[in-house]
Amino acid sequence: MPTVLLIEDDAESRRVTAELFTRGDWTILEAGDGEAGISLALERRPELVLCDLLMPKVNGFQVCRSIRQHLQRSRIIIVSGRDYGVDRASAIEAGADEYLVKPISWEILREVIDRVLPAVGDGPPPTGPLPDFTPPSTRLRFWGVRGSIPVPGSSTVGYGGNTSCIEIRADGEIIVLDAGSGMRELGIALENEFGPRPIKLTLLISHTHWDHIQGLPFFLPAYNEKNSLRLLGYEGARAGLATILASQMETSVFPVSLRDMPSAIEIEELREMEFKIGKVRVEARFVNHPGICVGYRLNTTNGSIAYLPDNEPYEVLKTSLATRDPSEREKAQAYAASARAKLVDFLRNVDVLIIDSQYTDEEYLQKVGWGHGSLSSVVSLALEAEAHKLFLFHHDPSRDDKAVDALVEAARMLVLESGKPMEVDAAREGAEVWLGAKV
Repeated sequence: MPTVLLIEDDAESRRVTAELFTRGDWTILEAGDGEAGISLALERRPELVLCDLLMPKVNGFQVCRSIRQHLQRSRIIIVSGRDYGVDRASAIEAGADEYLVKPISWEILREVIDRVLPAVGDGPPPTGPLPDFTPPSTRLRFWGVRGSIPVPGSSTVGYGGNTSCIEIRADGEIIVLDAGSGMRELGIALENEFGPRPIKLTLLISHTHWDHIQGLPFFLPAYNEKNSLRLLGYEGARAGLATILASQMETSVFPVSLRDMPSAIEIEELREMEFKIGKVRVEARFVNHPGICVGYRLNTTNGSIAYLPDNEPYEVLKTSLATRDPSEREKAQAYAASARAKLVDFLRNVDVLIIDSQYTDEEYLQKVGWGHGSLSSVVSLALEAEAHKLFLFHHDPSRDDKAVDALVEAARMLVLESGKPMEVDAAREGAEVWLGAKV
């Protein structure tokens, strides 16, 4: 009797998948997260492992690598709600035998099992000090607002040409969201502000695409031994967070290595989806973007900020999944609706929502599957979540200041037509937002 291990953090999804295996003579094991799944796999050595891609603690890529390191004969199938080619390639590279897109039918699953399980042979598997400031409220400042690549020049001076970087000061903490090229100017400002006093900050990385980490090598406080930097993020597809950050500073492309930066730098790969930075409670959620990418919600004593710099509307799943088989259309639509509802709950009543709005609706039609948002889908999401203030973010590098102005006006018109009282603006370098201040 063969054994299958189901690793999935959503209990309902595990139940549905387990029901598929009741059609055959299978022993079914279940794990609610990747960490537990790895332990159970090493203990029970199942013939087949079905693992979700996006899970707290340990994601599907990490599960693949860990299990494959010790159990060469177990077959691994990664299951995901996303159909990005880079995710599929990364899963195979990490050790998966197959990559399936949710929802999965027994017919598709049976075909894959028949193909991969015959490779299983007999025999045992191989073993193998805080800054001196007390702000009166939560303060947010934009240092980089562009997506993809920096675009300096006269046509972008109004909103700015640097890539993603936001500074937040709340409850005695300095928290930086992403390390795009805007981080260079932030570093200069911090050194001028603090002078001889030490700087201690926490950097939250949404994902390791280059436009979100390229500013780190140019961050001035990292070159001063008086300062302390804590870098937090979730692991990339093929290597650990520290390895990815260091790779852009290898001697072939940069004169100073990450390990030679004089400041005290601590890099931590996150496993939990909720944690604290001092008194600030941070929630993270995987979003719809190629690779491992998260959005953050910071809950401070003076208000809340949500940051989703790269996110494609879940409605894209209705098309990408349904085209495989017309009979799957209803399931695909239900899955997309469920994923969107969970995101709405994550953003519910947030004071400030900063979100990927890279494309107009017309542009998006030509770039479906690229992992970025469109104007009407972003406004619709913010309205449904009852966000108080929406900032359009991750401006396309081809969009000049006048085009961004037009995008803001179009977004405001959509809000006006909805009849709901939500403020809309576009993120602009140097702009500040205060939460909780008395006016």
